[in-house]
Amino acid sequence: MVDSTAMKTLPLRLWALAILSGMLQVLSFPLAGPVPVWRTALCWVALWPLLCALAADNKDGRPVNVLQATFIGYLAGFVFYLGNCYWIFQTMNIYGGLPKPVSAGILVLFALYLGLYLALFGALMAFARVRFGRQTAMVLAPFLWVAVELARARITGFPWDLLGNAQVDNPLLTRLAPWGGAYAISFVIAGVNALWLIRIRLRERKYLRPALVVGLVVLCGLYLLALRRLPASLESIPTASATLVQENLAVGAESSGPMETQAERISSFAHLSRNPAHTELLGIPELAGTKSVTLPEFAYVMKPGREGYQPTNLIVWPEAPSEFHTNDPVFAAKMHELADSTQSLLIVGSLGVVPDPRVERGGYVYDSAAVFSPGETGSGRYDKIHLVPWGEYIPFKRFFFFANKLTAGVGDMDPGAERTVLRRDDHVYGIFICYESIFGDEVRQFVKKGAEVLVNISDDGWYGDSGAAWQHLNMVRMRAIENHRWILRATNTGITSTISPSGRVVASMPRKIRAAINVPFGYERDTTFYTQYGDVFAYLCALVAVGMLALGCRRAVN
Repeated sequence: MVDSTAMKTLPLRLWALAILSGMLQVLSFPLAGPVPVWRTALCWVALWPLLCALAADNKDGRPVNVLQATFIGYLAGFVFYLGNCYWIFQTMNIYGGLPKPVSAGILVLFALYLGLYLALFGALMAFARVRFGRQTAMVLAPFLWVAVELARARITGFPWDLLGNAQVDNPLLTRLAPWGGAYAISFVIAGVNALWLIRIRLRERKYLRPALVVGLVVLCGLYLLALRRLPASLESIPTASATLVQENLAVGAESSGPMETQAERISSFAHLSRNPAHTELLGIPELAGTKSVTLPEFAYVMKPGREGYQPTNLIVWPEAPSEFHTNDPVFAAKMHELADSTQSLLIVGSLGVVPDPRVERGGYVYDSAAVFSPGETGSGRYDKIHLVPWGEYIPFKRFFFFANKLTAGVGDMDPGAERTVLRRDDHVYGIFICYESIFGDEVRQFVKKGAEVLVNISDDGWYGDSGAAWQHLNMVRMRAIENHRWILRATNTGITSTISPSGRVVASMPRKIRAAINVPFGYERDTTFYTQYGDVFAYLCALVAVGMLALGCRRAVN
């Protein structure tokens, strides 16, 4: 039972600071479109109110204790997840068909659950302050923050919008990602937030303050100069092209109008694959400054092709509610025909169906990417391993029986068994599907196995017009930076794009249209530290947190 007396001794301003911190964190990420640069800068002060509250004294003049700090952190976490993941309400209500009160209740429960991680952060900070003092606690803050982010990824399996993702457009800071992943950027951001509260005592000198001011101005100038000059030096030169198809199939309650037959859909998508648009966007759709250009403005090498056909190395169809089954001979025949006629490798989002009479429902069903090569009669397949809970399968079905509607559009999936790479035409491809993109330590395994380019197929239509599609895009961009790989991203409703190894969206198409674009990409063969060793930096931060706890407990005993 919570000690109500302890809560009453907390000044109201500390609760207000916790709420403010949660709101600033929300504003640092996309809400209803691409996030403006000025809002991403809020992450540099987003944790400051929370840290102020954790470092404050209660009404009795005593430092905030562990229990009080836990609830302060919990409130900040609840506000953050309620605002950052508000799209859960729309997904449950519109596409899941659940009543609005039930959908709202699920969102609140979700925020209450994940808010526990910031509660843990608050408890660790209070423990550090009691045992080692305020200054040391602030020094430990970035280590503790990253340790909690790692716990969120490993325990709950939902590393959505790690703090470091807020700076995906900062080319100077993202140079840390190939070494420590998004966690390394989170560490720097949390460290800067804590730095505002570290008191540095300097002996006063006559010219000390002017020198510090001038030094700060010079550092800011060098930083801005580096930001302007760095992007060009990080870019990789594209040497190939791919055609990305955006199917724009409605999902859930959005479905309306006459239904297409499977044959009509295949015919439509095949036509787009052979006739991609002649114009595309240089950058992210709906972002100010994004230009529309024609294909001749791109300078990249393409293999020879037939007259009237825009040659391409690869054609990608997205994950979508298209009901293409890999065991359907008609579907397979049409895909082989397309691959042979275009002489292109074809990757198609589909349902991998493996009959097995020993299974109660007659076989296994996977969320898959089927692969067809020109001149070959067989096909390959990658089966999605990390499925979406309550979207592609229902954990604890007996207790969550009401969630059956959520999987009605995609089925109750089986998880894949292995992260395989595809070797075709002397090149190696790695494919990851939708939700898998938020797990940096999983995506890197494709590159570690030799993938020279990554392909991401996704269906972000379930998010509707919320900010989730843009949040998802930024996490995919971080995967490109961590592994120094081009990523070809084909989505059902957007954002379909090609992403360079520096994380820049090189070309894309508008959302919610059925179209295809021919985009440049390249094959990379280097291996980053992060690709090779994964989240070792985050584990080192977790080790520091465990060491702090052990030493603090030892001091308490002594």
